[in-house]
Amino acid sequence: MKHILSVKQFEDISLLKRLFIAADKLQATPACKYPQTLSGRTIATIFYEPSTRTRLSFEAAVQNLGGHIISSENAGEFSSAAKGEILEDTTRAINAFADGIIIRHPEPGSAERAAAVSKIPIINAGDGAHEHPTQALLDIYSIYREKGSLNKLKVGLVGDLLYGRTVHSLIPLLALYKAKFYLISPKNLTLPKTITAELHKKGIHYHEMSSWNNALKEVDVLYMTRVQRERFKNVEDYMKVKDNFILTLKDVQTMKPKAIILHPLPRVNEIAQDVDNDPRARYFAQVRNGLFMRMALLQSLYAKL
Repeated sequence: MKHILSVKQFEDISLLKRLFIAADKLQATPACKYPQTLSGRTIATIFYEPSTRTRLSFEAAVQNLGGHIISSENAGEFSSAAKGEILEDTTRAINAFADGIIIRHPEPGSAERAAAVSKIPIINAGDGAHEHPTQALLDIYSIYREKGSLNKLKVGLVGDLLYGRTVHSLIPLLALYKAKFYLISPKNLTLPKTITAELHKKGIHYHEMSSWNNALKEVDVLYMTRVQRERFKNVEDYMKVKDNFILTLKDVQTMKPKAIILHPLPRVNEIAQDVDNDPRARYFAQVRNGLFMRMALLQSLYAKL
């Protein structure tokens, strides 16, 4: 791989297994002994949308591997994009002084546009409501770490399934392992038909639901997402659906004892804070797993460059 742009690049179980092994090995390695794969290299993180975990975990991953970071947070406002510079020109300019670009942008397909003019690796850290491939990889790695197996799991995906790029990227990976999906969302935030059509084509079982009452007791993995205010054209539509699914401790107590709860974060109010202390809540361990999966991805991308 020259770039990391789409989850479609990882729809190979043997490749995923190698990444899991690499991330596991990094987890077991003392920080002072991390491989210095990026020694002498400079990586640019260019984020046109707000981010905490993705940007900082990538920057930590680069530094752990011996690389240097140059960064532009809120690039839409504080980079030359504010002057009208197009993404392609920004990418060409950064090629002059970096060895890779990690980019988040509000427009679907933006990472592919950057890659088309870049001589250095581009990593998609989220392109609008389209994809978030590295989040999907850390999500499935977290499930692997917690459950020990990925085969034929029952997975509930809750919240904003229409605009939720993390969901759009995770579903194809879980489908490789014949997961059964419970797609739980408000009726105006259901999963795009292009994705459900692909599941149907592959013979993957899924149920679209506007209530989770019958699903909570069935799922092995509950993947919560926030309703994304920034994707709505008006606040009124957002307010109508933002509180449709709020996971409480009472709800969690109906779940299987060994089920796990994940969330790509940030959380707004869709998981009550007292759920955090339940052993099924694994979303902060998920954040930690993300550091090592991103280190493993950077290793795979740069080891042969």
